[in-house]
Amino acid sequence: MDRAIEKKKWPPKKILWVSVGGIIAIIILYNLIFGDHTSKFNVQKERISIEEVQNDYFQDYITQTGTVQPISTIYLDAIEGGRVEELLIEEGTMVEENDVILILSNTNLHLDVMNREANLAEQMNNLRNTRLSMEQNKLSLKRQLLDLDYQLGIQKRNYQNSKNLFEQNYISDKEFEEIEERYVYLSKTRELVIENQEADSLFREIQVAQLENSVDQMQMNLEFVRQKLGNLKVKAPVRGLLVSVNAEIGEAIGRGQRLGQIHVLDEFKIRLEIDEHYISRVNSNLVGEFDFTGNSYGLQIKKIYPEVRNGRFGVDLVFIDVVPDQIRTGQTFRVKLELGESQMALLVPRGAFYQSTGGQYIFVVDPTGKFAIKRDIRLGRMNPRYYELLEGLEAGEKVIISSYDNFGRAEKLILK
Repeated sequence: MDRAIEKKKWPPKKILWVSVGGIIAIIILYNLIFGDHTSKFNVQKERISIEEVQNDYFQDYITQTGTVQPISTIYLDAIEGGRVEELLIEEGTMVEENDVILILSNTNLHLDVMNREANLAEQMNNLRNTRLSMEQNKLSLKRQLLDLDYQLGIQKRNYQNSKNLFEQNYISDKEFEEIEERYVYLSKTRELVIENQEADSLFREIQVAQLENSVDQMQMNLEFVRQKLGNLKVKAPVRGLLVSVNAEIGEAIGRGQRLGQIHVLDEFKIRLEIDEHYISRVNSNLVGEFDFTGNSYGLQIKKIYPEVRNGRFGVDLVFIDVVPDQIRTGQTFRVKLELGESQMALLVPRGAFYQSTGGQYIFVVDPTGKFAIKRDIRLGRMNPRYYELLEGLEAGEKVIISSYDNFGRAEKLILK
């Protein structure tokens, strides 16, 4: 008798496939929830630079290439225009103060001097004539007053005698009145002459003062023009090296035209061109140094040029104590400029990563050395060797400091 075979609902083969599918689903779900979804990029270790974060003294300085320049440059400009007659000193020659470098000629200026001298002579002659006329008039008034005093004295005696006779009735009223009127007339005439003498004297003094002032003014003008005539001799205002002469014999030179320049070589300065990033930190108290012929020489900032050109600004440094004997204009040196005192800080070696990130993040190498993770950081000051790390890393951690240009948006680097 046949027996009916019951069909199994979960055969072993089905159970196996369901189990395998479940495990795969769990793995996929786990990866979706807890897996590493960061973008990755494979990197060969030999193609990157890895350095360790250090806790050490941060030396706040920069190094820049400086150019030696004379302490000052004096420009020779033509104060007066003219024609070049003589060139006495060639460029490249050391000159002393007041040495005549070249001579100009100016006919119009010579004629102006001659005309002013003639006008001055005429005005001085007018002054002498006025003074002479004043003295003659003074003598004439004195003589007139002397005559009046003489006549007044005679008339006074005559008046007094007539008065006595009139009181005794020896002369008539008419005769006495005539004598009295004559006496009064002479007295008033004398007063008028004295008043006229005072007024004339005052007028003459004012006239002489004006003429004297005019003569003084003309003499000053003449002296000024003579000085202009002297400016036709172009002289060295200081002792130094005549580095250029921009004039040829026979050439017409205009007023204000540049004729050359002199370098004052008693001292030197060093000109630095510094990145505008440091403009707020550079001041006249900063010092620097450079090495030359095996010795170190100290410098201090003398002048700051605040105008920024092509992302850089200039400063002039002068020697603090000793100036090297063999230093020459145009030489270049690497100058170390101190921006502040040394302080303990976390230090990250400088590298090309800064140009890629702007210092906002860095890749930190895992202790296993198999991968590196992107991490946000904050940098502070910098010097030619290190960046000052303010936050984001710990001492002893290793970071990638080479360029990140090829990493794209990767947040994890697989190191092989």
